[in-house]
Formats: sequence, C-alpha cells, structure tokens
Amino acid sequence: MTHPTTLARPVLPEPGDRAVRPPRAVRSLPSAAITALGVFAAARLAGLLVLAGAAWATGRHPVALLARSWDSAWYLGIAAHGYGRALHFRPTVVHSDLAFFPLYPALVRAVTTLTPLTGGSAGLLVSWTAAAAAACGVYAVGARLHGRAVGTALVLLWGLLPHSVVLSMAYTEPVLTAFAAWSLYAVLDGRWLWAGSLAALAGLSRPNGFAVAAAVLAAAAYEVRRSRGRVSPGVWAGAALAPAGWTGYVLWVGHHEGALLGGYFQVQRLWGSRFDLGEGSLRFVKHLLLHGDRFVFPMTMVIVAAAVLLYTLLIADRAPLPLLVYGGVLLLVAVGGSGFFESKPRFLLPAFPLLLPLARALVRTARARPWHATLVVGALAGLSFAYGAYLVVLANTPL
Repeated sequence: MTHPTTLARPVLPEPGDRAVRPPRAVRSLPSAAITALGVFAAARLAGLLVLAGAAWATGRHPVALLARSWDSAWYLGIAAHGYGRALHFRPTVVHSDLAFFPLYPALVRAVTTLTPLTGGSAGLLVSWTAAAAAACGVYAVGARLHGRAVGTALVLLWGLLPHSVVLSMAYTEPVLTAFAAWSLYAVLDGRWLWAGSLAALAGLSRPNGFAVAAAVLAAAAYEVRRSRGRVSPGVWAGAALAPAGWTGYVLWVGHHEGALLGGYFQVQRLWGSRFDLGEGSLRFVKHLLLHGDRFVFPMTMVIVAAAVLLYTLLIADRAPLPLLVYGGVLLLVAVGGSGFFESKPRFLLPAFPLLLPLARALVRTARARPWHATLVVGALAGLSFAYGAYLVVLANTPL
C-alpha cells in the first residue's frame, strides 16, 4: 500500500519542487490535445462504421439505435416534457424518471430550443461534444502526470474499451467524464474553484457523479491537514461547491417524494438498484458460474474483474490521491451495487484513471517493440468494434 503523502503529493505543487511541475507536454496542451482528440475520433468513427454495417444488415437504422436505445428514451422524454413519467409494473417495481439526473436532459432541451434539431439528434450532438471534451480532459490528466505519449495512449485505450460504443450514444457517460476529467485536472493544478464547480456539474450528470466530489473533498482534506488549516479561501470554496450538484438533486427528489433524505434512494430501489456491498452481484456471479447465461453477462464479469485488477495496479503505480478516490468510488459503486448487472461496465466508463498503468505499459511497448504494440491496439479495436455492435444491434440487453 502506498504511503498517503506519496499519493497526494501532485495535488498542490510546492515551490522549488521540480518533481511535481507539469511536464513540458502540458505547456503545449492545446496542440497536443488536438492529436489525442484525432486519435479518439478515429477510434470511435471506425466503431460507428462497424455498428452501422451491422444495423443495416439487420434492417435497422444506426442513428435510431444510437439516439433512442434504453435509457436514452428516458432522457429524451425528460428533455421534451420534464419530469413526471413512471411505469408501474407491480408495487415493488416502479420505474420513475426521477432516477435520472437533470443536467443531460437540460442540455438536450437547450439544443432543441436553440436549433431545429429533433430530440434524438440533439442528444447525440450533446453526447458527441461531451465525448470530445472528455477526450481532451483525459489527455490533459495523462499528459500532466506522465507526458504526452501516455496522455495520447490513455485517450486511445479509453476510446477502445469494450463498452466505448456508449460514448457515441445519447447517454450521460460522456458528460460525466468530461466534467470529471477537467475537475481532476484542476485539482492536480491547484485550481480549487474550477475543481469544485466542475465537480458540482458532474454531480448533476449521473448518480455516480458524486465520485468527483469525493475526489475533490479528499484532496482538499489532505491539503488542509498538510497545511494545518492555513490554506487559501479557494480550497474551502472548492470543497463546498463540489458536492452541491449531486446533493441538491437528491434532496429535491426527496422533497418531491415526501422523504427528504431517503426519497431518491427509494426511487432507485423501486428500479431494482441499491447498494448492498456486492451481495446481489455475488449471487448473480454464482448463477453465471453454475448455470451460464447470455454472452453479455460473463463478459460483464470479466470486465469488472479486470477493473479491480487495474485499480490495484493504479495503487501500486502511486497515482495521486484524487485519482485513486475517484476511480475507487466508481469501482465501489459498480461492484457493490445490485440490479442491472449488465450495466456495470457502462458505470465504469468514466473511470479512465484505471487505464493509466496500461497506457504507460503501452507506451513502453511501443518504444521497445512497435509491432507488438500495434497488434495489441488492433486486437483491442477489433474487440471494441465487434462487441459494441453486438451490444447495440443484437444483444437486446439494457446497456
């Protein structure tokens, strides 16, 4: 286990400490980020072409699949009509749109108001724009910590995850990742107001968006402890702002449901989602091992297990404290939550810091044996494109 001071050291550079100064790559961040963005766009465009071919081969329209699949329909309904829809299946199973956080549908509503785009097209525009901003933020974090090559590799790996097709859909993961990546970058750079404000927006994006606030609060707490309370007002302001978005929406739903502190969590329980320290996940894994199931489920089990391993490597790699907290909270929510087992890899999409050890290994391999690195990237791309098309076009399983 890494010593806490090692984990947190990059949060606030100390005068004269060259070890924590940003690499030269970050000083040319805009031009370098364009390259990383191009790599990400190429990866996702290739994946979309494979998906489009699969969709047309089955007589379906790829844009409709990307814009109106599963949760996308809920978000577009909120954008068009506001909150108030609920599907009653039985007393213990009620799907209410209050389970969905408001920032993404608000952005979609703004686009449809200001442009002639329909809801589905506006949803894709918001998601694709957010994915581009997220790719730049992911690059910025990787480049600041380990240089330009690792930043680019980090973006490439993120764009080639098995569930990266979601980054091209009308879903909220790109929005959360964009705010999370730039909030974490702001924390590493000591810009506390930016970090807290972006964390608040991340908290309005998704239920697991509180992971960003947790990272900012942990970094601020360490800085206060290290400085014995003698910190700038910005640290306190950033820490106060960080949880405001997530807490505000949860309390609003609680007020709407007549139970201020528990109303939102009751809405989630009626969807079948709750945090039970992994008991439900373990039961489902036991079912898979004993009886088998559709391909999506064992693939989910492998992805989550890989995420746990990657988090262990991230700790061994002495990553900064904010990245460890952020990735750890996202992983804890995915592993410890029950309901919709097949969605766990999607919940982990914003956890890009888990890919840092792989990005560093890929860069080392590319320098020593370029052909080996090319084979690895090609295999990841093949898996990502084929599995993404399978999930959206053929699997008929909630993402």
